[in-house]
Amino acid sequence: MREKKYHIYLTDDEQSRVIQSLINLKNNLIAQGRYTDAVDDVLCKVLGAKKKKLKIEYI
Repeated sequence: MREKKYHIYLTDDEQSRVIQSLINLKNNLIAQGRYTDAVDDVLCKVLGAKKKKLKIEYI
């Protein structure tokens, strides 16, 4: 079965907070001696994501 794709649109501030949170989570996992593979994958996706300008209209 095909995996579902999810899209999330973040501002620069929100993207920065997500990256910092993932780095903190990775550091906590390293301190506990646990694997960080999943966090590394998500972090790579967030860092490598293309930026897209959206126009938001308020009605």
